[in-house]
Amino acid sequence: MKEKLQRFMWGRYGNDRFNQFLLIVALVCLALSFFGLRIFYVLALALLVYVYYRMFSRNMSKRSAENQWYLKKEMKVRSWWQRRKQLFAGRRDYKIFKCPKCGQKLRVPRHKGKIAIHCRKCGEEFIRKT
Repeated sequence: MKEKLQRFMWGRYGNDRFNQFLLIVALVCLALSFFGLRIFYVLALALLVYVYYRMFSRNMSKRSAENQWYLKKEMKVRSWWQRRKQLFAGRRDYKIFKCPKCGQKLRVPRHKGKIAIHCRKCGEEFIRKT
């Protein structure tokens, strides 16, 4: 049986990260449809059909391009989330100020009293309490 499945899938695209994401969205829509929202049931069904269409597709170049597009978008979201996580982790040790002239964000250590902050981008110097 496993050999028959392997022979059937030969030359077909298979599963990738974009398919996994679509499948998770479809399952969430299916769960929401249990609360009486019919539109989510239709959306989940359409997503499942699209997932299987992508999985059994023989046009590998197009499916690969779709996956690359998704991975670029995912990387943007992941990097944004990573930056937010780092800022949140460092809020106890550092304070963030914006340069009044150019708007550049500057990170300075906390609990140093009044200090002169020098902007590396425009050269502006201003005094703030940390």
